[in-house]
Amino acid sequence: MNRAEYWNPLVPELTVSDVEASLSFYVAVGFTVRFRRTQPEFVYIELGEAQLMLEQEHASAWNVAPLDRPFGRGINFQIEVPSVSDVAERLKQAGYGLYREPKESWYSVSESQQKGQIELLAQDPDGYLMRFAQILESREATPNLVFETNASIYSNRSG
Repeated sequence: MNRAEYWNPLVPELTVSDVEASLSFYVAVGFTVRFRRTQPEFVYIELGEAQLMLEQEHASAWNVAPLDRPFGRGINFQIEVPSVSDVAERLKQAGYGLYREPKESWYSVSESQQKGQIELLAQDPDGYLMRFAQILESREATPNLVFETNASIYSNRSG
């Protein structure tokens, strides 16, 4: 399939208080604009095959309750990236803080196998929690271990 024709079958639409402020954050990470429209302000963005929709908060939006800051409480969105350290660097250069510095994490996916990833967490201007993940190899599971992290590895960019 031609990449330009790819449409992700699940695309979250985030209500935001300021489309331009949100777009600045996502562009700093590496997202590009696929299309945008006005009335209300709306932008469809993508990074690899990850896609998001950002819509300006407005009176006729599909919000089921009043929005209180931070928006998106109770959810985080994982987005796979080739290099978490590059994302961290771009966010910091653009003046955005990190919610959590890069960290190696391992998750059990079966009784015998774990999948690893380097993760960093950052909140967009409205407080949506974004987890950027660089996928690592698999490894044999440690008995009775559901979750393991090694905070010291990958916490600083090398080289």
